[in-house]
Amino acid sequence: MGKPTGFKEFTRELPAKQSVEERLQHYNEFAHRYSDEKLNQQAGRCMDCGVPFCHHGCPLGNVIPEFNDAVYKQDWKEAYEILNSTNNFPEFTGRICPAPCETACVLGINQPAIAIEEIEKHIIEIAFEKGFVKPHNPNLRSGKKVAVIGSGPAGLAAAAQLNYAGHTVTVFERDDAPGGLLRYGIPDFKLEKWVIDRRIKLMEEEGIVFKCLANVGVNVSINDILREYHAIVLAGGSTVPRDLPVPGRALKGIYYAMDFLKQNNKRVARKYFLSNAAIESNILPEEIKATGKNVVVIGGGDTGSDCVGTSNRHGAASVTQFELLPKPPAERNDFMPWPSYPMLLKTTSSHEEGASRQWAVATKEFIGDENGNLKAVKTVELEWKIVDGRAAQFVEVAGSEKEIPCELALLAMGFLHPQQEGLIKNLGVSLDEKGIVKATEKDYKTNISKIFTAGDMRRGQSLVVWAISEGRECARNVDEFLTNNFSVLESRDQAVQFQVS
Repeated sequence: MGKPTGFKEFTRELPAKQSVEERLQHYNEFAHRYSDEKLNQQAGRCMDCGVPFCHHGCPLGNVIPEFNDAVYKQDWKEAYEILNSTNNFPEFTGRICPAPCETACVLGINQPAIAIEEIEKHIIEIAFEKGFVKPHNPNLRSGKKVAVIGSGPAGLAAAAQLNYAGHTVTVFERDDAPGGLLRYGIPDFKLEKWVIDRRIKLMEEEGIVFKCLANVGVNVSINDILREYHAIVLAGGSTVPRDLPVPGRALKGIYYAMDFLKQNNKRVARKYFLSNAAIESNILPEEIKATGKNVVVIGGGDTGSDCVGTSNRHGAASVTQFELLPKPPAERNDFMPWPSYPMLLKTTSSHEEGASRQWAVATKEFIGDENGNLKAVKTVELEWKIVDGRAAQFVEVAGSEKEIPCELALLAMGFLHPQQEGLIKNLGVSLDEKGIVKATEKDYKTNISKIFTAGDMRRGQSLVVWAISEGRECARNVDEFLTNNFSVLESRDQAVQFQVS
């Protein structure tokens, strides 16, 4: 390593951020960059450990010690080439990944882990600034055409890899711009959208075609896709949210978190918040804003945190976040041994901006006023207990019910499975018991030979870094399928024979 004693000389430091008062006035990213000296020091903390478990922790298998060494030596081209060899979009993961690599860092056993995520972001941004990131055009085209349905991280990764392999790739996106969850799920204060646009422009220069407002099975014929393409990758994500069917659910003022976040992202992008259906029917959807309201966010994950940050920027009167599970520990315990990914207390930048966080709380009822508007949430405290000798389960604490004032409730309890009506049902691909698309673990292939799937549509709700990994692996299998099994003519003949009735 560049500095074998660096881990003893320097401790972990993260870049400074704008003050809470400053950043609540806008939706831009607010984390500053390291100085050259600090970046050098943080990369120099990487040890010459015998087995770099960070490789195991990263779903992409990023070659982390090697790019840290290149950063320490200020060899930015080498650092970029090492990072780019395993990760198509380090500008995304460097901003929004929960960094499982860091929880597997050997130094993290008894010291703060290497700031791998921040170093990764700095590598790619410096690479763009120095002109190292250029279109990667294949030398030869295979003559095979692939349709990728969905332009989230899994779809983008699959498209990029298949294009590098020489296939002609078209990406179909039902929204008005590519990016999927990256564009309309992640707030701009975590991921500004010029970052996505920069990457999409590069992919277009490489020959990938993006067709937006193209909802396959609605305004794009499934049969046309089946006829024209030799292989299809389903990468539409897991988009059906988990509901909360308690009394009062029909009151006005209760929304799914993603409806709130997507609308706000479109507002920030000056696209207002028109959905495709609203555009087609010329009907304006209802505006969801937290301004002046008591907001309750139900769900303690990253989506809930994003709702907290967005509500604070709207100027909410108060923000409260509920989590069903007990408060997690701040440090590893015997049930979370290194290098497993630990379920620790996570305080995000949104929580720093202001929120009341409550753990082991269940929502019993939504309470409305005489006009059908939400005015309060009734909750009850929970505790884990062994009941009848069985595994621990939640039990309500007697006498702990209370009402919390609330005019806006946001359901951020995760997603169940992909949307099944339309594309999936019409194609006839098999689903598993959870409702996600069933595909073989080995080759990502569905029950229909030319149709593959990747990302949350295949594995269920997961991380962006896992979606990129899935897209890359799926692309490898699609390439093998196209290269080894079908000539252009054979594949076209099969496509014509297989149509949806």
